[in-house]
Amino acid sequence: QGNENQSRSVRTFFLELIRAKKPLILHNGLIDLVFLYQCFYAHLPDNLSTFTADLSEMFPAGIYDTKYASEFETRFVASYLEYAYKKCKRENCKLKDSGSQHLTVEFCNYPATTSRYIDYRYCSLEEESHNVGGGNKVPICEKFSAYGWCPKGVTCPQSHNIDLIIDEDDRLWEEKRKKRKHKWKRRKNAEERAKVLEQESTGKEMELAQNGEEGPPRKQSCYEPAEVTLGSEGRPLEDSMDVEPEVTADTSAQQDLASSEAESHGPSSQGGTHRAGFDAFMTGFIMAYVWMLKKGKTTEAEAEPWLPDCHNKLYLSGKSVPLQIVKSLFSKSSKAHSQKMKLVWASG
Repeated sequence: QGNENQSRSVRTFFLELIRAKKPLILHNGLIDLVFLYQCFYAHLPDNLSTFTADLSEMFPAGIYDTKYASEFETRFVASYLEYAYKKCKRENCKLKDSGSQHLTVEFCNYPATTSRYIDYRYCSLEEESHNVGGGNKVPICEKFSAYGWCPKGVTCPQSHNIDLIIDEDDRLWEEKRKKRKHKWKRRKNAEERAKVLEQESTGKEMELAQNGEEGPPRKQSCYEPAEVTLGSEGRPLEDSMDVEPEVTADTSAQQDLASSEAESHGPSSQGGTHRAGFDAFMTGFIMAYVWMLKKGKTTEAEAEPWLPDCHNKLYLSGKSVPLQIVKSLFSKSSKAHSQKMKLVWASG
């Protein structure tokens, strides 16, 4: 509203994205899709089934959510964007070092007239910084570790360093793996040694079986039960801490401040590479890494859809199942969408 020419150009660009018929990749993308549809396409439909029907026709090559992929496919213990990116990058480095199939990234050589508009951020593993030992080690902020943000922001005295967080998660995972292995061996020996105690050992086996995981692995909540907010019917409202915060100019400025303070005052509250371009790059890298892992398990080189396990599945906060982007037999596309699609292909 305010600059109709600019609005038209963005809307035209969005129509070009639809005409391209390429896969659309987002991270925690439900709200992004609602925003893009409302601002640059048409008025939002009245119900969800119509909205998903429209989306399935707008992006026939599929919609992919890297937050869903990070939790349900790679099964990372955290899935906020920068964590998932650095975890993928770290695992990719291990594959490269072992001589296995891995991703390589090649950046463009921009001409001098363009290069001054390109912003760079160092995103490689920082082995020197996160292998610092001894008593000067800053404790990790549990809230930031679990959710990717902290209400204290740059004033938090604890570390927001993603590399340190991943180190700690890997250490805990290895400890749990060893414990499970030890329990399995002990159980097996007990079964072979004393079949007479079958009734008692059965109870132990049931207890051990409960250690199995269903759904994505999750970090234990670092919030007290007293902080749970109840809805009108006395049921807990969905945990808003699992929703990644909207990145605005203010939060970007805070993260820049955190990075600059970390450089000048040591490893206190740090982390944060949020920019539209950086977010897009990290999202693309995560998707490429997951695709590479999954591609090795498919028999057809050109399997359809592009990545079946993640095809048209949007992450839903607090839910164990995704939102499926499909047009059901009982739903219709919206009138606004039908008119817009005619415009898309008529002007294409």
